[in-house]
Amino acid sequence: MAALGTVKGSGSWFSSLALGVTLLKCLLIPTYHSTDFEVHRNWLAITHSLPLSQWYYEATSEWTLDYPPFFAWFEYVLSHVAKYFDQEMLNVHNLNYFNSRTLLFQRFSVIFTDVLFVYAVHECCKCVDGRKASKELTEKPKFILSVLLLWNFGLLIVDHIHFQYNGFLSGLMLLSIARLFQKRHMEGAFFFAVLLHFKHIYVYVAPAYGIYLLRSYCFTASKPDGSVRWNSFSFIRLISLGLIVFLVSALSLGPFLALNQLPQVFSRLFPFKRGLCHAYWAPNFWALYNAVDKVLSIIEKKNLFLIGWKLSTSLAWRLWKSAVNSCSLLLPGG
Repeated sequence: MAALGTVKGSGSWFSSLALGVTLLKCLLIPTYHSTDFEVHRNWLAITHSLPLSQWYYEATSEWTLDYPPFFAWFEYVLSHVAKYFDQEMLNVHNLNYFNSRTLLFQRFSVIFTDVLFVYAVHECCKCVDGRKASKELTEKPKFILSVLLLWNFGLLIVDHIHFQYNGFLSGLMLLSIARLFQKRHMEGAFFFAVLLHFKHIYVYVAPAYGIYLLRSYCFTASKPDGSVRWNSFSFIRLISLGLIVFLVSALSLGPFLALNQLPQVFSRLFPFKRGLCHAYWAPNFWALYNAVDKVLSIIEKKNLFLIGWKLSTSLAWRLWKSAVNSCSLLLPGG
């Protein structure tokens, strides 16, 4: 507790939490990694060695590029650092290529891009009202929130063992939410639009964002009882939000529109012909899970056990969904 008191006194507890989890991530570098490690290595190779016009057509590997354009450009930028570690990892014909230098680069790329996640958590903590909080550091809402987010066990497993970039993407999401709390609605809308063009699976959050922005930004006044004052609706604000979405989408999809490749891009992002559930075994799993979850969601209020089922499986649903990189046909149940 003395050490904790020192951290509290110096005001650097957040930095200590961030540094501590970063060191833990470094210790996880040599651990097991999944097929997603090869998926992202292949995307590095595609974006580095092929022209833009071939990114969404390349199919040498079964792990074809199926993320939105911003993530493809993200891989492109990383590839120009990767070449200083090992040029051979950027050859599209080197399937399942692996060595210690490739491992170090890809692991450290996740750790480094998590800087955005750390910053976003810090911004979210600013939105927490700590005026009535306990004087004990471990009981302060900001400290608890920081621990829950920075040391999120699910992210550690999925990103730094399994291998993905969910911390970076979650950083965009949290930063968008923080801006909404800070009444910087345009920035919040911008970050969420950018996020959608990094990973389109976040589209299920879009309706909630749209409703929130309509209520809190486009309607500029409320009645004394808190209900909407309908005549306060601002079309200028609505147009400004639409303009942000349009400009971000144009920047992302514009080059492929110019190449007349939008249908090909969308066929990769939404592979209806293949089936939206990814891999060979995932469709069977999701069909069973979604069927059971749907039935229980209808009758859960009648039985506390069923509510427990929903709560306990909600987190597992999200982690497993990220791990297999699949698109469920139903919205999250939790």
